[in-house]
Amino acid sequence: MSSSLVSIVTPCYNGEKYLSRFLESILNQTYSEIELILINDGSNDETERIVQGYRQSFFAKGIRFLYEYQKNQGQAAALNRGLKLFTGEYITWLDSDDEIMPDFIKTKIDFLEKHSEYVYCYGKAIAVDEDKPDKIVDVFEKRKKNGRYAFFEDILMVKDVFFSGYLVKTAAFEKVILNREIYTGAGGQNAQILLPLGWYYGEPGYVDKSVYKYFVRTESHSHSQNSSEKIIQQLYNYEQILLHTLERISDKDVLKYNDIVKGYYAKLRFGNAIDTKKAELIKKHYLELKKTGTATKKDFALYIKYTNRVIRNILHIG
Repeated sequence: MSSSLVSIVTPCYNGEKYLSRFLESILNQTYSEIELILINDGSNDETERIVQGYRQSFFAKGIRFLYEYQKNQGQAAALNRGLKLFTGEYITWLDSDDEIMPDFIKTKIDFLEKHSEYVYCYGKAIAVDEDKPDKIVDVFEKRKKNGRYAFFEDILMVKDVFFSGYLVKTAAFEKVILNREIYTGAGGQNAQILLPLGWYYGEPGYVDKSVYKYFVRTESHSHSQNSSEKIIQQLYNYEQILLHTLERISDKDVLKYNDIVKGYYAKLRFGNAIDTKKAELIKKHYLELKKTGTATKKDFALYIKYTNRVIRNILHIG
């Protein structure tokens, strides 16, 4: 068995409902050389008490454990702090409200040490209902396509990619995440790490037996049913994450994707603006779309159709 140290970096904010489940899944790993770094991002619930209650169990299992509390600065800032502290030959960053199966780490380590052509890998992800944990609502398995930049491009467009549960060789991680630091914008922490990995190293390896379980909750920030206006804001946030990350990739060939990203997310925002039926919002996002040079005749027809409809309703015409 490999003796390489695997570092797990986990930000946590107000995780009292789910934290024990996550920590138990770390204790249950069949791989023993683990370093867990948990950054409490200003929680005001029982997070610290729960975490400290596991300290002795981690010690008994031989798991290196580092816990830090910081004032609330957001998930990206908490992740950055953890990235500065890890010491393992491999790194993974996990959400504190999810769970990993017992062979999650071992199977990935075995894969990367047998397949030197890969510097990072992912595995199967299972989505379950928080209220009915035995009910599987979705499964993410091996990606359907390969190609030098397929993974990179699919992250940009959020297509056929599951964003959690990757294991990366630290040497490769440090080459693409300079100073072990990501942009501290809202959302998109996984994309900031995976994008440069995809650009420089291509497709990640796939490990079928390494299973990540995430829980779908109605109040979850990531999985809630959002209004169109909230989705528009999330699209803005994610676009900014992508543009900042592209800027940090030190390769001039990546610059061509800036306009692609701007056009793609302007199109998505316009579609959500149409759903609101609000004339001013539709106009705003059509003009933004037009500015990117990607507006089509169909987009213009939708713009006219829905803004005119609003005007007719206001004037009681038709």
